[in-house]
Amino acid sequence: MFKDQVAIVTGAGQGIGYEMCRQLVQEGAVVLLNDIDPALATRAAAAIDPSGKICIAMGGNAAELSFIQQMVQTAVDRFGRLDVVIGNAGITLFGNFFTYPESDFYKVLQVNLGGNFFLAQAAAKQMKEQPEGGSILFTSSVTGHQAHKDLAAYSMTKAALEMLAKNLVVELSPYRINVNTVAPGATLTERTVSDPDYEKTWSRLTPMGRPATALDIAHAALFMVSKKARHITGQSLVIDGGWSSISPSPYDE
Repeated sequence: MFKDQVAIVTGAGQGIGYEMCRQLVQEGAVVLLNDIDPALATRAAAAIDPSGKICIAMGGNAAELSFIQQMVQTAVDRFGRLDVVIGNAGITLFGNFFTYPESDFYKVLQVNLGGNFFLAQAAAKQMKEQPEGGSILFTSSVTGHQAHKDLAAYSMTKAALEMLAKNLVVELSPYRINVNTVAPGATLTERTVSDPDYEKTWSRLTPMGRPATALDIAHAALFMVSKKARHITGQSLVIDGGWSSISPSPYDE
């Protein structure tokens, strides 16, 4: 599905981003795998592709403009093009609204919004020079649709990403670039499984009877950046097993 295509995925050392990279490589893409932890990026890329030729580690901060530009330039210098960009890097800093620290607020904004905004900008500058254009995808969250305790700042950024995708339809469609978001719900990852109650709780709250796996999210993401979805733009695909349709709270015990 992605033969001869070149992709960048940020925040991909583990979890959803890692699975996105793994699936892209299996489908024929060359992938630049980013994580803020260079060692984690290196291990993840090597696990997907021991040869280092089709999954390339890019350790660095995906919220810094200079590094964003470096990733895009690396893709173009090594492979001559950039077809797919998935802005998956993000941070979740829980906190009570009344005491939420200014430093946490601006850190969440810088990573979740600033990093994705400028990643899209840098990628689009390259994609608009390509006859085929390209595809950009942001990872949003169901918390951008439904309220969740102690996530005011995080939820705000995820809702904003969906509006960014919608607004970029005006800017990018003339260049054959589509831009969308996926909004995962409760998902089993290395981070969430550290909570012994997570799977049990979200299996009870999710209409489909279980939380998502990283593969569930990756499959949806790959469709959204594939040629089969090129006439879909400015949209958000919620992948939550039906949770946001009824929105039972994990705090209503």
